[in-house]
Amino acid sequence: MFNLFRSTRKFALAAFSALALAACDLPAPGLGGGPSINTSAPVPVALLVPSGSGQSGDDVLAQSLENAARLAMAELEGVTIDLRVYSTAGSAQQAAAQTSQAISDGARIILGPVYAEAANAAGVAAAARNINVLSFSNNASIAGGNVFVLGPTFQNTADRLIGYAGRQGKSNVVVVHSNDVAGQVGRNAVQSAAARSAVQVSATVPYELSQQSVISAIPQVTSAVRGSGADAIFLTATTSGALPLFAQLLPEAGLRNDEIQYIGLTRWDIPAQTLDLPGVQNGWFALPDPVLSQRFSQRYQAAYGGTPHPIAGLAFDGIAAIGALVANGQSNALTGAALTQSAGFSGVNGIFRLRPDGTNERGLAVATIQNKQVVVIDPAPRSFAGAGS
Repeated sequence: MFNLFRSTRKFALAAFSALALAACDLPAPGLGGGPSINTSAPVPVALLVPSGSGQSGDDVLAQSLENAARLAMAELEGVTIDLRVYSTAGSAQQAAAQTSQAISDGARIILGPVYAEAANAAGVAAAARNINVLSFSNNASIAGGNVFVLGPTFQNTADRLIGYAGRQGKSNVVVVHSNDVAGQVGRNAVQSAAARSAVQVSATVPYELSQQSVISAIPQVTSAVRGSGADAIFLTATTSGALPLFAQLLPEAGLRNDEIQYIGLTRWDIPAQTLDLPGVQNGWFALPDPVLSQRFSQRYQAAYGGTPHPIAGLAFDGIAAIGALVANGQSNALTGAALTQSAGFSGVNGIFRLRPDGTNERGLAVATIQNKQVVVIDPAPRSFAGAGS
C-alpha cells in the first residue's frame, strides 16, 4: 500500500492554492524593490516550469501549472496578463538562464520555478535586474530579498497546529522527526511555534530514513512520552514515508491514540488510503479549506478534463495576486512592498499573504480523521486578524 521513504526531489512540496484576491491600498510608488509597470497595458509575466528534465512527472507538473495559471488569467477582470512559459528542466543552471532570458524578453515578474535550488538561482539572476520572483517552493531557506515562496511552509503549519493544541489544553509534546533536512526543519518549526505558546516540547526523538531506524525509535518515543507525561506526539513524517509505520507501531507499544493526541506536520489525507490506518484515527493535521479546494478542482476539471496537480493552485495564486495588485492601477504594483501588503489575498484554498522575509502565511483548517473520514474540527480563518502586526 505504501512505499516507505520514497525519495522526493529537492525538498518537500505540499498542496495548497489560491484564487481571487482582496488587495488593500498599495504603498506610495517607489517603496520596495521591483519594477515600475504600465498598468494600462498587458503585464509581461514569465512562468518557469520544470519541463524538459527527462522525468515524466516534471512534464505533468509543468502542464498543470501552466493550465492553472491560464485558468486564473481567464478569471481576471480589467487586467490582461502577457504570459510566457519557460522550461527549466528542473535545474538551477537552466532556471538562471531562463530567468535572464525572460527578463530580456520584458518580464516584469517571475512566477516559479518549483524546486528550491532552481528558485534560488532564478532569484539571483532576477535580483540584478530588480525583478521579484514568486517561486512555487515551500523551502523557507531560499526566501528573502526578491524571492518569495508560495508553497505552504512547515512553520505556518506548526504555528497553526501548536496554537490549536494549546487552546485544547495540550501542554506537553514530544516531537518525532526524521534526521534529514526536511525532518530537522520540521522539528525546528514545531519548537519555534511552541516557544511562542504555552505548549512545551519536552523531548525530540530523531530517526534515520530506514524501516529499522523507525522500529528502533519506538521504545525511545515511548520512554520520552511516559517520562515527561506528554499529552501529545507531533510527527513530521509523511504518508509516503514513515507515517504508516509509526501509526501502526506506536499504538501497539501502548501509546494509544485515544489516550494521547497524535499531531501531523504533513497532510494525512493524501493518498486517500491513509485514512484506513487505525493509528491515524483521531489525529490532527492542517489543510486548506476543503470546500474552496474542491471548487478549484471542479473548475480545473471543467476547463481541462483532468485533475490538477496537488501544487497547481500555486500558479493560480501567483497570477491572481498579480492581477489583483495590477488592478489597483499603480505603477509600483509588483514591488516587494506591494506584494507584502498586510491584508493579503483571499484565494481558492483560503486566505494567504506574503511576508517581508519572503515566506508566507496561509489560513489553514485543522482536521481529524474519524471513521476513516476527514472531519474539519477548526475551520480556516477568512481574514487575517490584526493584519500587519
